[in-house]
Amino acid sequence: MVLDALGLALDPDQGLASEARLLSARHEGETAEAIIAAALDLYAGRIALVSSFGADSAVLLAMVADIDRSLPIIFLDTGKLFPATLAYRDALVEALGLTGVVTHGPDANDQADVDPAGALWMTDTDACCEIRKVRPLAVALSPYAAWISGRKRYQAETRVNLPLFEATGGQIKVNPLLGWDRARIDAYREARHLPPHPLVALGYPSIGCLPCTDKVKPGEDERAGRWRGKAKTECGIHLSQPSGTVIPGI
Repeated sequence: MVLDALGLALDPDQGLASEARLLSARHEGETAEAIIAAALDLYAGRIALVSSFGADSAVLLAMVADIDRSLPIIFLDTGKLFPATLAYRDALVEALGLTGVVTHGPDANDQADVDPAGALWMTDTDACCEIRKVRPLAVALSPYAAWISGRKRYQAETRVNLPLFEATGGQIKVNPLLGWDRARIDAYREARHLPPHPLVALGYPSIGCLPCTDKVKPGEDERAGRWRGKAKTECGIHLSQPSGTVIPGI
């Protein structure tokens, strides 16, 4: 592992952060495709892509398919997704020839204990995201040293300072599209003839779970429809945590 090679393993968190800074500097200015290829080479057999199969997902998925169609792709089915998202996932998997897609969902015991009626989103969106996204993703990512994210700086104020490589939860997270904007994403998708998510044309530029995703008005932030009316802006899976962090019970 790069961390060991740099002799930084005495403090895992500090060492991983140094690794992320080094990789960000080394690959600054490279194309998204080159960054993905470098990450897959560096963490061969120990890296996965996490995809929501949402509004912009086709771009990153197409880039990965060009390099390795068998790369593990983690998809979280929260049990609250739009049916259109599930159909879109199936369509993209077939169109791109992806063979490594694995679906993970919430633990049955968590649902029985915390959300037996399936209505937790109405009273506590953080707790709902915890059992339907955060915990399942932590389990799904546990075998990997690194993972690839599709986040972009322009999407929201919470993402404007994204680094190319970041250390979080004892793993390296790669953000190859961080500098892309809406025009560039659309241009790439159109050039590659990638199908759009069907909900985008209906006013949903950012798509999460059905109960907590609203249409976005012209001029609003693309993620303004997520958890409309609440201070919440992230589901929790992209909130940095030090290595060895134990997700508390609810």
